[in-house]
Amino acid sequence: MTLDPVLAQIDKDLPQALERLKALLRIPSISTDPAYAEDCSRAANWLVDDLTSIGFDASRRDTPGHPMVIGHAGGSGPHLMFYGHYDVQPVDPLDLWDNDPFDPQIEETAKGQVIRGRGTSDDKGQLMTFVEACRAWKTVHGTLPANISLFFEGEEESGSPSLVPFMKDNAAELTADMALICDTGLFDDETPAVTTRLRGLLGEELTIEGPDKDLHSGMYGGAAINPIRVLSRIIASLHDDDGRITVPGFYDGVPELTNAQRAQWENLGFDAKGFLGEVDLDTPAGEAGRSVLEMIWSRPTCEVNGINGGYTGDGFKTVLPSKASAKISFRLVGDQDPHKIRESFRSMVNAMLPPDCTATFTPHGASQASTMSTENPMFEKARLALSDEWPRPAAFIGSGGSIPIAGHFKDILGMDAMLIGFGRDDDAIHSPNEKYALDSFHRGMRSWARILHTLAAHD
Repeated sequence: MTLDPVLAQIDKDLPQALERLKALLRIPSISTDPAYAEDCSRAANWLVDDLTSIGFDASRRDTPGHPMVIGHAGGSGPHLMFYGHYDVQPVDPLDLWDNDPFDPQIEETAKGQVIRGRGTSDDKGQLMTFVEACRAWKTVHGTLPANISLFFEGEEESGSPSLVPFMKDNAAELTADMALICDTGLFDDETPAVTTRLRGLLGEELTIEGPDKDLHSGMYGGAAINPIRVLSRIIASLHDDDGRITVPGFYDGVPELTNAQRAQWENLGFDAKGFLGEVDLDTPAGEAGRSVLEMIWSRPTCEVNGINGGYTGDGFKTVLPSKASAKISFRLVGDQDPHKIRESFRSMVNAMLPPDCTATFTPHGASQASTMSTENPMFEKARLALSDEWPRPAAFIGSGGSIPIAGHFKDILGMDAMLIGFGRDDDAIHSPNEKYALDSFHRGMRSWARILHTLAAHD
């Protein structure tokens, strides 16, 4: 089957593809908020209907949480399993959005046209690049160049509680020759990438409790323990003056880069100053002696993602709070064991508690880092196919993010995962005014068409 007519069909159908994407984006499928459960179901149903319309044997699979969507379209050649997620992050703070986050709009920017709205880049826009590539192949040739399965999740943004049981229960159906994941980004606006390493993620919510009620700071200040002060001391102790994390045993299993890896990354020409400058920062704040690219691709982190305690409304209220809490996340690399780190972190906190204080912990996920070997020839084939579509040759890169599904494909199903995405650093994923470049959407469809063509080709 020839490729050029498929690419031409993608170009011709771009306006209609955008309308289909807008229809999916209008569904507020926020998985973490129970108020949006019905909307998550609507998004799953929308995908089943769309996939069925282009010839997939598609179905909704209910779980204890939000539904999975599975689709199959047989063909010759390798069996490829594509994964994406249709759920999105909450939109708070809503007042920072320029428009309704679920009323997607095409906008002109200094870098070209974008489509703006929640889920445009993470992950509905990326998911639909693959679906549209399949649609073009079916329209032109009546079939697909390979045996393709689709696996769309509805809980990725809320910790994927149903994912592992579902994969184990349906392992025979979900196993393929290669998994394809579109939830990553370009290296830069003109350089596509195949991501070969992802950090793991450990989440902990820590609550310090002291008195049995909020206290008047004049009546009790100085005499009564203040949980915010205790929490602040614990948080401050998590890093030393050089930015290293002080949790005992934290760096067990953290590998150093090889000279070859460091040289390859240096040759990418990463602009660290520009990277920080885009968010109005100037000075790297992580481990001393590490490059910015090392920090976000190959080093572990400990970050406080939110703090709550006492009175935080308008005006002033002089109280000693009865409790204070913090949400803390650890990004992990190499062979770091998230469960051992959780135990060590909790032991460290408990050892720092003064009299009259207790600590409670709420876990929020624990996944190890993933590293994909590029020895499988499919990786180089995909890299070359990407290079044919974009202005600059594709690169094998790392990512600071965590996508546990990549590790699950390997651990549960015994298959490698290839991560190829078209997001950009300024897409504001998880933030107000999220967007996806129209060039990324258009070239993303064309890229997947090329990749499917080259992966299906016989040597």
